Amino acid sequence: MMDSSTSGKRPQVLIHDPTLRDGHHAVGHQLDADQLHDYAAAANAAGVPVVEVGHGNGLGASSLQIGRAKLSDATMLKAVRDALTHSRMGVFMAPGWGTADDLRAAVAHGTDVMRIAAHCTEADVTEHHLGIARDLGAEAQSVLLMSHMASPGQLAEQCALLTTFGAQAVGIMDSAGHYLPADVTERVSAIVEAVDVPVIFHGHNNLSLAVANSLAAVEAGASIIDATARGFGAGAGNTQLEVLVAVLEQQGIDTGIGLREVLRAADVAEARLMKAQPVIDSVSLVSGLAGVFSGFKKPVLETARREDLDPLDLFFALGKLQVVAGQEDLIADVARQLKAAQ
Repeated sequence: MMDSSTSGKRPQVLIHDPTLRDGHHAVGHQLDADQLHDYAAAANAAGVPVVEVGHGNGLGASSLQIGRAKLSDATMLKAVRDALTHSRMGVFMAPGWGTADDLRAAVAHGTDVMRIAAHCTEADVTEHHLGIARDLGAEAQSVLLMSHMASPGQLAEQCALLTTFGAQAVGIMDSAGHYLPADVTERVSAIVEAVDVPVIFHGHNNLSLAVANSLAAVEAGASIIDATARGFGAGAGNTQLEVLVAVLEQQGIDTGIGLREVLRAADVAEARLMKAQPVIDSVSLVSGLAGVFSGFKKPVLETARREDLDPLDLFFALGKLQVVAGQEDLIADVARQLKAAQ
């Protein structure tokens, strides 16, 4: 975060908006081109700096295992690119789902910012793709997933490694909505001390702390914060964009986003993208406590219903195994084990 005492300006935070990517988890990756375009246009009008789009799990992730998207990556990118006159367009890619060809195609469709993701202890898998992103002329960022599974020191080491691969911003995702503000402060502070690039924080709201955790991240030195309209995202949802903008404005922190305009964008998101605004129900809460990726909510509920199990028991069992995104096949296996033990 900029030091206003030396710059003479208000401190600044850049908001990265993955409504049209993380929000896809909440609707089975079924947003259509008109929905994508309409929200992107509203976010652009509000001055949101980066609008991220894609399948919930990123480029190349549309599959039977984790969900087929309604649209191809190319169609999604075109719909959003056409709506953005000021905002930059971002994408998310996890090696193993996406490929170098996916990155090249994304840049050909006008992508400005590329997020390359890795499990919190596996930063080394990003080296090749970060290099490609830089070679393509995009801003290359990298984030560590399921970051509650690593210590502050480990996260700092992994983020420092990401910068040696060319990452121009690095940070952590609270993929399971597991953190308390003190956890965020400790981790972000360690990362800020270890790197000389902007630090990213992406929160989920399973424990009703996404905004508080985002504020803790800013206080600890993070300068790129992820937030989605109405919190639209996996499970209990993400840091709520319009609330975060209002609170940061109240604290004298500049986001460059118009409050009235972002409120209108949130209204568009609620009317056009979602059947219902994300809520913290019992399953989402337990998902956060157990440290299980928020995107597991729908398949866990479906499996528990089919096997006549309590989904809370299934979430706690998955948490003990420290499952991560991409291991959705384990849900059925664990459910059968629980059923056999009854």
